[in-house]
Amino acid sequence: MSILNGQPVLIDTFGARDGARHLIKQAALVALGVLAIAIAAQIRVPMWPVPVTMQTFAVLTVGAAFGARLGLVTLLAYLALGAMGAAVFTGEGAGLAYMMGPTGGYLLGFAVAAWAVGALARRGWSQSVTGMIGALLIGNAIIYAFGLPWMAYLFLAERGAEWVLQWGMTNFLLGDAIKLMLAALLIPGLWTLMGKARG
Repeated sequence: MSILNGQPVLIDTFGARDGARHLIKQAALVALGVLAIAIAAQIRVPMWPVPVTMQTFAVLTVGAAFGARLGLVTLLAYLALGAMGAAVFTGEGAGLAYMMGPTGGYLLGFAVAAWAVGALARRGWSQSVTGMIGALLIGNAIIYAFGLPWMAYLFLAERGAEWVLQWGMTNFLLGDAIKLMLAALLIPGLWTLMGKARG
């Protein structure tokens, strides 16, 4: 979706918007987005009941800053690198076997969530804190909507629904709330800075 069909997203506020330079900009942004998500996946913040990684923060922030199409392309590139064995996921696991494990549904959810948050950003949701909170809540819900059923498929019969909910969602909600607030402040804050710089 171009900015002619919606509101601009952050990446539209700088650099070329068409032609060869625009394509180079997009390619560079995809590479930077993949790198940012891969680095964020390795950041572990000690918390209770489980450590928190910054992976979902990066995924949803990339979606909000890049828009639906480029956000999706970035996440697909990220997943493709992981499928080929690059160490871009949380921990040391990679490859198709890792992606078919407990985190597989969440990884697929990342791509859909980045697209959805990017689509909402094109509607102007990323330009206010309240809009970003709404977009991020939807993005997080999408991630769990993909992740929990896969966790249930793998573990429900053996460990039960309570275990699946606890280790598939409940243990991570506090960390999600903190990351949500950080992203909800970051993106509108960058919009404000860009506005002042252009003014």
